[in-house]
Amino acid sequence: MVSRSLPLRPFRVALGWQAAATLVIAATAGILAGGQAALSAVLGGAVNLTAGVVYAFVAWLTPQRDPGTAIVGLFRAEAAKIVVIVGELWVLLSIYRDVVLPALLAAFIVTILLSGVALLVRT
Repeated sequence: MVSRSLPLRPFRVALGWQAAATLVIAATAGILAGGQAALSAVLGGAVNLTAGVVYAFVAWLTPQRDPGTAIVGLFRAEAAKIVVIVGELWVLLSIYRDVVLPALLAAFIVTILLSGVALLVRT
């Protein structure tokens, strides 16, 4: 039996920070620029939240037999994350005509930066 020893706690902590930051940015955008800005910020943060979930899931699915297998799994997880981000942004920007780009980008960039929090979490 292959062990799935990749701990999920770091991913959960990073997702929590990303969700909190998304809500703070959405509230700020809503106060400063209205409901469309708040929704844009939520959607910008949601792009990275869902991509983070996909990354964690693909990484978790990879058997941890040896370091080489683990590295390949992490590369697959990162590729899946990038595909999800590009796809979601493409769909979002092509469908949502009233997007407030500064709000969307603020949440998107902050949540990208917070994804590194997972590296700081002890398991």
